[in-house]
Amino acid sequence: MDIAMTMPTMIAHGRPETLSWCEAIDQGPWSSLAVPERVTYPSHSWIVELSAAAAITQRVRLWTTIIVLPAHDAVDVAKQLASVDQLSGGRLTVGIGVGGREHDYRAINGSFDRRWSRMDEQVETMRRVWSGEPPFEGADPVGPPPVQAGGPPFVAGAMGPKALARAAKWAIGVDDGSTVFGIDPAATDAAFTRIREAWSAEGRSDAPHISASLWYALGDGAQERLYDYGYSYMKIFGEEVGTMMAGMLSTSTADSLRNSVSTLESLGCDELFLVPTTTDVTELNRTRDALGI
Repeated sequence: MDIAMTMPTMIAHGRPETLSWCEAIDQGPWSSLAVPERVTYPSHSWIVELSAAAAITQRVRLWTTIIVLPAHDAVDVAKQLASVDQLSGGRLTVGIGVGGREHDYRAINGSFDRRWSRMDEQVETMRRVWSGEPPFEGADPVGPPPVQAGGPPFVAGAMGPKALARAAKWAIGVDDGSTVFGIDPAATDAAFTRIREAWSAEGRSDAPHISASLWYALGDGAQERLYDYGYSYMKIFGEEVGTMMAGMLSTSTADSLRNSVSTLESLGCDELFLVPTTTDVTELNRTRDALGI
């Protein structure tokens, strides 16, 4: 199983932190560098942070985990991502999903209706744009062309059976978001099985790339920091929900992190995205020490 690292995009930070995290992640041993998206939150724009990572890094693969695609215009996103693919030399994987926060849609005048079916249509639109097809009759193509033939691969942020069935038609894999609060072996095994079954039902001969994300903290005050991060992120659904969800978080020691990694690997996870809850880049040193990597 590959171990990837998520940028601390969701925590307020500036140029020094962006530079230090990108450089440190690129030095390894991390397989990928991921950038998430929220709109009504004190986070950087996903495309700005991703562009900075493309310019700073040389080795590591870049991911979006995830873009809430139906909130955006597909052609505009296709142009942005093709630009990042060019800047990174073809190192981009595009994680997309529908999200669950209507506020993020409303803030940028995105429609919350028909999210899944519209995302299917958007994937087709983006692939046409990347192939050089003009967006409408009489128009010039939308450039630049991506480095990767056919455009960057898509990964779906999906969990339900209908969403997985849709994803199996156009994605190379699935990013399972149910693991962020902690790993329940039975539930995670069942989720991974549903992903593989969706691929089989679609008649796919390739195995899905299965990734997972995990919020964690290490060092002094780790559990308190992890709780605060979870509460801040989830309180949009109400104070009670935010408190309950934050209380579920427990990956705040080296042992708990090692156990989570070991469990996911045994269940056949292909890539784990660790999500830091601090902008202190020395968290990467603590993480490497905890995992012995």
